[in-house]
Amino acid sequence: MKNLLVKATWAFLIVSAVLAVGTAIAGIEFRGTISGDVLEFSPDTDGPETEAVKKFKETGENPYDGNLESAKAGYVIFSTACAGCHGHLAEGKLGPALSDDYWTYPKNETDKGLFETIYGGANGMMGPQRGRLQIDEILHVISFVRSFKDGKSEAAPAEHHSEE
Repeated sequence: MKNLLVKATWAFLIVSAVLAVGTAIAGIEFRGTISGDVLEFSPDTDGPETEAVKKFKETGENPYDGNLESAKAGYVIFSTACAGCHGHLAEGKLGPALSDDYWTYPKNETDKGLFETIYGGANGMMGPQRGRLQIDEILHVISFVRSFKDGKSEAAPAEHHSEE
């Protein structure tokens, strides 16, 4: 009986370790900003699993941050998908400004948090962008938003900057 209990204990420990490692390998969990529900990804609408998407899903950090070319690509997407509410330079219109240091949702200070808000939606008119933008496109938009310093971004075309 004692031998059976020892074997059962070891089996439990091994299974627990395997599950813990499997969870760590699977990456982090993404949750909706408003609901807190787990965000489900869909290969049908989320686009290709680029290396950047894979890394982001594992770490929650955007590999495109700090890359001017990625930020410029993000501006192009932002200008068509986001500027109507957030302004061409993310200065805010119907939606909040994204070019300053204030975040309606403090979690948006992190790439993971901003992704969760964009992908899963927020209060008001900010509906979920899943199915509208691919994950890689959202990462490019985030890199554009992160490129702002003192309300300006080198990623935005010069003609959009106002004269001071």
